[in-house]
Amino acid sequence: DRADAKVIGRAQGKIEFKDVGFAYPNGQRALQRINLTISPGQKVAFVGRSGAGKTTIFNLLPRLFDVSEGEILLDGTDLRAMTLSSLRQNIAMVSQDSVLLSGTVADNIGFGKQEASTEAISAAAKAASADGFISRLPQGYDTLVGPGAGAFSGGERQRLSIARAILRDAPILLLDEPTSALDAESEAAIKAALEGLSKGRTTLVIAHRLATILDADCIVVMDEGAVVETGRHAELLAHGGLYAELDRKSTRLNSS
Repeated sequence: DRADAKVIGRAQGKIEFKDVGFAYPNGQRALQRINLTISPGQKVAFVGRSGAGKTTIFNLLPRLFDVSEGEILLDGTDLRAMTLSSLRQNIAMVSQDSVLLSGTVADNIGFGKQEASTEAISAAAKAASADGFISRLPQGYDTLVGPGAGAFSGGERQRLSIARAILRDAPILLLDEPTSALDAESEAAIKAALEGLSKGRTTLVIAHRLATILDADCIVVMDEGAVVETGRHAELLAHGGLYAELDRKSTRLNSS
């Protein structure tokens, strides 16, 4: 934290990237001159080839790294002017690889908000379609989770991760394609839980499968660390640029 960093309350969720550039400590250039405004409550998807800069965007928002140039604003204030803890209280993330910690199932869900009651943890699990399988565990919510979490399927781990995010109740949600490695049945349940979680929140999605982001308010197409196209699905297809190329490749892969 800066010496003069301020504690912020609950954010409205407006995010602005102003001439943002970033290079990793090893000198690798990851972003260049990113200018983007995301309104509160919008769902914005980031697509592009591997290495385009999508993950770097996600790393900069909770300040795992700070920008090398430019600034990122939350509700008009530079992220660096906020305390890390109060900034991160406003952000929840669900990724492809859900992390479960040693402790009980309830501990894992409650990690999103450590003062949460048993009732709140149970309500979050129900909203994430996780209460059913939790109730079938030997000790229910008191069942111990090992570091590898081998007793849980991928879909179950994801639902616990979503329950954690629901309990956190943050106004900004980062989704790193959390359904990409799941079977069809698990994917359907988790999509429904994520739709409920996203309502009323500023949601940023890294999309590996374009079919999952057709409803996005805006799709940001990235290439070599820069934004090369923005728009909705139909607009970008009609434009015939990189997004249309990625869509053709995605269609071929899904049909093969």
